Amino acid sequence: MLKQLEELHLEALAKLKRVGELKELELWRIHYLGKKSKLIQILRSLANLSLEERREIGARANEVKKALESNLIEKERLLEEATFVSSLEREGVDVTLPGRPISTGRLHPTTQILEEICHIFTRMGFQVFEGPDVEWDYYNFEALNIPQWHPARDMFATLWIDTDTGKEARLLRTHTSPMQIR
Repeated sequence: MLKQLEELHLEALAKLKRVGELKELELWRIHYLGKKSKLIQILRSLANLSLEERREIGARANEVKKALESNLIEKERLLEEATFVSSLEREGVDVTLPGRPISTGRLHPTTQILEEICHIFTRMGFQVFEGPDVEWDYYNFEALNIPQWHPARDMFATLWIDTDTGKEARLLRTHTSPMQIR
């Protein structure tokens, strides 16, 4: 059986070298590593052998199987690479050329207009300030002399933020004037 395994191994490697397409490679795999292949039949017949023969032949059969599988993987990689290169040559693609530049995109039109307006006001002598979106009640109303009873302080006109700290109330800034107060 060892001689049979060696002959099978050499025969399989010789035929693998002659394989030139992926379809042929699949047929080779089925013939030498498939469920009904000679190698699998040898592995199944180990149960009929003595313990000593089973160890020796089983070990060698597994070595042959692993060697054939690794050669199959390598041959598949080479064939896929050759197929890829030939398809590139057919299409006339030169992979050594530099790629096309990727466009970086543009600003949203609203952002462009806002930046243009800020630029115009800056040229006129104004300054652009940025401040927090969540503001204290003092800066949003008290410092601007907006009284407690004013409709702008109503729960429906202003989005108040719940704070359990007991400190001054906070809200989403309702206008740009708090920046001037700061």
